[in-house]
Amino acid sequence: MPTDGAFTTVAEFLADKTHGAAEVQRRLDAGGIVLTDGTVVTRSTPYLPGRWAFLYRDALPEAAVPGDIAVLYRDENIVVVDKPHFLATMPRGSHVTQTAVVRLRRELGLAELTAAHRLDRLTAGVLLLTVRREVRAAYQDMFARREVHKTYQALAPRRDDLALPVEVRSRIVKERGSLQVREVPGEPNAITRVERCEPVGHGLGRYLLTPLTGRTHQLRVHLAGLGIPIVGDPLYPEVLEHRPDDFSTPLQLLARTLEFTDPLTGEPRRFASRRSLTPT
Repeated sequence: MPTDGAFTTVAEFLADKTHGAAEVQRRLDAGGIVLTDGTVVTRSTPYLPGRWAFLYRDALPEAAVPGDIAVLYRDENIVVVDKPHFLATMPRGSHVTQTAVVRLRRELGLAELTAAHRLDRLTAGVLLLTVRREVRAAYQDMFARREVHKTYQALAPRRDDLALPVEVRSRIVKERGSLQVREVPGEPNAITRVERCEPVGHGLGRYLLTPLTGRTHQLRVHLAGLGIPIVGDPLYPEVLEHRPDDFSTPLQLLARTLEFTDPLTGEPRRFASRRSLTPT
């Protein structure tokens, strides 16, 4: 709500902002509009310059994603969790209630909880979220400046002829409407270091991956390009049909560790997932 808004009530502001949209009026009467602290907005709630009003869309039915979100660390600024497979980081598209942000806001009672970075829905592991909006930029900027050291583990076929470590460099593009990203000629914008491979049986190995950039599906497309696609990957090297409520075959990719210098306290931080990848 703008500080220079000339409104008497929040309802008056919303009517002006949305051109009197009937859906907004319905939500107002149903108690579906709240302030930051959870206070329900009524037609008589006074206008509050500089404050926020939240309108949540009606959530379509979503299959419950199995697995708990284990809290690894929590203080007044951040929450670090161990995200399960199949759980999106934040609301997007058809995933709203079954996302880490929404579930944790409800479970922890933290209305302003926001992800500082993103893990793919199919990837499990360490995820950092900020507790308060005042500290959000400091942590998000840290990721944008690539000041965070991340390692991943992946289960993939063993290749005895693949000399490790190897650094994969390519140019990745994501085209609208395509599920996959593509590697194209040009200046590399995606770099992944693939290190040791521990045998785990069934012709598979547990690989240690260090992304030096953060492109969409980078680890998945780089390993597929090496001829060792990650076990359970429904997109690489080819797109496979799967139902959104089928949680039987998780992608064997885990965000294993997260290391950084805390931008607010200057303390060194290191968090490690307690999950493990096991061939099925």
